[in-house]
Amino acid sequence: MRISFYGAARLVTGSKHLIETESGLRVLLDCGLFQGGGSDSHELNRHFGFDPASIDHVVLSHAHIDHSGLLPRLVAQGFEGKIWTTPASVDLCEIMLMDSAYIQENDLRRVNERRKRRGESILDPLYTVDDVEKTLTHFREVGYRQEHRLNDEFSFTFYDSGHIIGSAGIYMEIVESTGRETIFFTGDIGRKGDIILHDPEPFPQANFIICESTYGDRLHDDASHAAAQLLRTVYETCVINKGKVIIPAFSVDRTQEIIYMLDKMHSEGKLPAIEVFVDSPLSVKATKVMQKHEADFNPAILEYIKKDGDAFCFPGLHYITEVEASKALNHRKEPCIIISASGMAEAGRVKHHIFNSIEKEKNCILIVGYASPSSLGGALRRGEKLVRIFGKDLEVKARVEVMDAFSAHADYLEMLEYLSCQDASKVSKVFLVHGEYDTQMAFKLKLIEAGFYHIEIPELGDTYEHP
Repeated sequence: MRISFYGAARLVTGSKHLIETESGLRVLLDCGLFQGGGSDSHELNRHFGFDPASIDHVVLSHAHIDHSGLLPRLVAQGFEGKIWTTPASVDLCEIMLMDSAYIQENDLRRVNERRKRRGESILDPLYTVDDVEKTLTHFREVGYRQEHRLNDEFSFTFYDSGHIIGSAGIYMEIVESTGRETIFFTGDIGRKGDIILHDPEPFPQANFIICESTYGDRLHDDASHAAAQLLRTVYETCVINKGKVIIPAFSVDRTQEIIYMLDKMHSEGKLPAIEVFVDSPLSVKATKVMQKHEADFNPAILEYIKKDGDAFCFPGLHYITEVEASKALNHRKEPCIIISASGMAEAGRVKHHIFNSIEKEKNCILIVGYASPSSLGGALRRGEKLVRIFGKDLEVKARVEVMDAFSAHADYLEMLEYLSCQDASKVSKVFLVHGEYDTQMAFKLKLIEAGFYHIEIPELGDTYEHP
């Protein structure tokens, strides 16, 4: 058995881990897009480090683009196998990969304009809409806790990781001449007490664990205070300062969490009489997908839906899809809340809203999730006073607030609790992925304190071979 790391190795994005068995079966865990790294990401996304045609199967943990976003390129370059994932992830990938294809084309157009001015060669898109349509024919659904066997040697089972709708940790059993080995890939670990999803569920004992580490060096804000903080921010910005609250939010789960929270405030008579705009075609589609998969919701929100009728709809809430309606928000003078993608503020409509709002003191930019250090969202999180957007340097005069209580990633205590279902003495090795190196080193010490002594932090391209 061999495990190779081709993405999210000492980085947070680009999840890609290849498992090869004794007989030569090659199974790829995730096939994610590198994001937020500028020209470095462009280069990394063009070269897999392996032959796509040699991959027999892809087993996908969830639909986030940093885990699924290179699937169309994999298919375009020769992959002919099946892509196994949960039903909700299939539905999300259909809309998210198509959206990604449009973003690739738009981003590449700007990149090529700069390359042309520098006398450099023009780049082809990573993939096209046609590639996405072809990729969708490769998907196959497998439900939670249903063992699926690829051959006599390899089987896998999905366990709900509570990160986004349809997200899963992947438990694998591999039987070779040397015996039986078990691997668990956490994917992205969700948080206990999520307001929409079930808690991450325990998984069977594993010999090897490939574990995410995004927030391995920090603790999140108390989630019980999130609603109060959001309401305070809205009141101060929209009622007192007569400004706009701009919220860069991932289209899946994060946007719906905020809408649900605002919905409850409205039902309780706490929300000021202001307009709320969800300005993202992808977010609109993702909300419909989530409503289709209500079976994956936790009992509390299901009970609320019984009483309220809809957790994602209230008077004053508007879902925006048309470009002209989005542009009109930039000229709007009245106070409002704008929730828009992308979550890292690197692309999409939210970048335009920030561009038009950041130099006005009355406004607030509310960061509610992870943003890679090199992204616009990362710069705002750090408190940068000058940012560059669309080639223009802008002074950050708007108030910037950060709410990590909304994070869909577990912090280090929550990750340790998630791993507590394991007898650490029976785990041969833990591989830390999906994290910045300094963060991973801090989390490694936490794991050692918890009894996990054999921990590796692989670099991009590293391979581990089990005897």
